[in-house]
Amino acid sequence: MKYQAVLFDLDGTLLPMDFDEFTRGYFSLLATAVAPLGYEKSKMIGSMWQGVAAMTKNCGPRKNDEVFWEVFSELEGKQAYDHIPLFDTFYENEFHQAKALTQPTPNAKVAVDAARACAERVVLATNPLFPAVAVRSRLAWAGLSENDFDLVTHYSNSTSSKPNPRYFEEIAEKLDLMPSRCLMVGNNADEDILPAQAAGFDTFLLTDCLMSKSEILPKTKKGSWGELMSLFF
Repeated sequence: MKYQAVLFDLDGTLLPMDFDEFTRGYFSLLATAVAPLGYEKSKMIGSMWQGVAAMTKNCGPRKNDEVFWEVFSELEGKQAYDHIPLFDTFYENEFHQAKALTQPTPNAKVAVDAARACAERVVLATNPLFPAVAVRSRLAWAGLSENDFDLVTHYSNSTSSKPNPRYFEEIAEKLDLMPSRCLMVGNNADEDILPAQAAGFDTFLLTDCLMSKSEILPKTKKGSWGELMSLFF
């Protein structure tokens, strides 16, 4: 089938992982890295979570990064704004230790290349809760780069996030896409599939690293990497 665009989730899809384990390990690495700046570990991690929660509630017009740093700086002090470049440095360096908490697969590159052959656009529809540098790092672990995609979402270019259907609508508007002619591929039934369907997208639930809050999965195309590839040929 010829799609106008194929969208891929990153964490758990192109980059298999136990998301809870990854998040705990990543936050621990971050807290250690920024401790010399005066951040107390448990408090800082709590502030991070509150900033993330604010981003998940964002419906625009402000970008997610503005929302995050406003909340984080209210909790940790206005000097946090001066530390943004230092946080980005973490994502370029110490963050790479968190690759050990993921299970990269060659299927990721194969699937993205296959999608490129059958779609006009290919999008990395990763939940835009991270800075661009952190997305680039995780893509590298998956054997991919920004150049493999026509759009990569991150917290500085998005005004909403999953599971808000507005996140998918925003992608469609940016690239002038017709949602019904686009396929969203993800492993999370609640954050990838249901909101994409609500925005009018066709969907494929990758079951190799399945996440779902319910035992009853949404009605959608679904299956393994091999079954996904069959859609592209």
